[in-house]
Amino acid sequence: MSTIRLLVGLGNPGPEYSQTRHNAGFWLVEQYARMHGHTLQPDTKFFGNSARIQKGSMDLRVLQPMQFMNRSGNAVASLANFYKIAPEEILVAYDELDLPPGVAKFKTGGGTGGHNGIKDIVARLGSHDFHRLRIGIGHPGDKSKVTGWVLGKASQADQLLMDDTITEACRSIDILLQQDMRAAQQHLHSFKAQREK
Repeated sequence: MSTIRLLVGLGNPGPEYSQTRHNAGFWLVEQYARMHGHTLQPDTKFFGNSARIQKGSMDLRVLQPMQFMNRSGNAVASLANFYKIAPEEILVAYDELDLPPGVAKFKTGGGTGGHNGIKDIVARLGSHDFHRLRIGIGHPGDKSKVTGWVLGKASQADQLLMDDTITEACRSIDILLQQDMRAAQQHLHSFKAQREK
């Protein structure tokens, strides 16, 4: 059994950002809550929208920080401190430029990869030791185009790939909670392999 007690999805609040690639983490937590019969509700104490999913031995808080991406750590640290959740009990889902659409990967600890949301969480928690779920959004090919890319809408084909991947990633989170990280990684990997056949 994995002891993940907090699932966080990163994005930017506001309708103008809701369909942008940078909001892949938001899409994931919304879908995960939905799959478990919940909707995220405004929670001003933790600067975001949250839900609590309890099933069997599972007791999971789900959080969508509703401050801008580069201030995501405020919400994460507030909730984690309040419920005494350690960094290694946190899983953060976010968009990843270095993975193509249709790919998602788990990772534990490590650097920030230049991601402003992850940078702020590291700064606020004072730790790199949380788990990450990186959702591929692809790269525009040139560093100067990155901002426009992450804050732009994906093509229909890429969006379909990301939607499918997010659905499988949600299933893999259940596997992570019921079993362990290795089983969850294998599920995501086999999904990718199957689709490439």
